[in-house]
Amino acid sequence: MAITPTDPLTLEVVDLIGAVVARYHDEYEEAAGRHHLTGAQARVLGLLSVEATPMRRIARQLKCEPSNVTGIIDRLEARGLVERRPDPADRRVKIAAATDQGRETARELRESLHFAREPLAELSAEERTVLRDLLRRMLGEPR
Repeated sequence: MAITPTDPLTLEVVDLIGAVVARYHDEYEEAAGRHHLTGAQARVLGLLSVEATPMRRIARQLKCEPSNVTGIIDRLEARGLVERRPDPADRRVKIAAATDQGRETARELRESLHFAREPLAELSAEERTVLRDLLRRMLGEPR
């Protein structure tokens, strides 16, 4: 049986995914605000807390213009949360990296997000694995 855009089950799944995304986004924005960050600043800080990243790659990951990333990095740098470094492979390229304070702020921010953790805790490890694999498949990512 083919799935159609008006299939009631498909519509319900799409609505549920939208509700999950909206609730996560709301909680993320609220958590960012508690750290006096915008949502975009918090997302960039989260990325940089994992690894130093060229600014153009950050723009691609966030699907925004490099000039937007420059402004975000400027504000995070002014607060001592990130720093710019030359890329050792190409000194013309600037890499943004979280400072110790930035990594700590990103950790606190992640730990304050309860919406995703609490419902997921009610699922077994097997159910979480199935959910992860289904989401990866929907996004076209490898398992």
